[in-house]
Amino acid sequence: QVQLVESGGGLVQPGGSLSLSCAASGSSIGTMGWYRQAPGNQREFVALITKTGDTTYVDSVKGRFTLSRDNAKNTVLLQMNSLKPEDTAVYYCRWATLSGWGNTAQGYWGRGTQVTVSS
Repeated sequence: QVQLVESGGGLVQPGGSLSLSCAASGSSIGTMGWYRQAPGNQREFVALITKTGDTTYVDSVKGRFTLSRDNAKNTVLLQMNSLKPEDTAVYYCRWATLSGWGNTAQGYWGRGTQVTVSS
């Protein structure tokens, strides 16, 4: 059983920055990342990082978001810069094996943290 504890998020003005952290416990080092879900929308992939540090981002956040990890602490950090109102959503941390990442029914999810970008 893997527990994911998210922190960060909140309210920020357009163009501002926020960081989200996710700590995993009860697991070996796996692929971790973030999804987000805005009201009325389906949950969408944002970014992932493998245990070797390879990253993948959805096109809409490339150049603005950076995902990093600390394997010693089994944590990941999503640094979000140049935030836009359309980034407003509940952000969910996920842990899964790399081979299982493509099936969202596999792995584990955090409870989510709200990010609101508004003036």
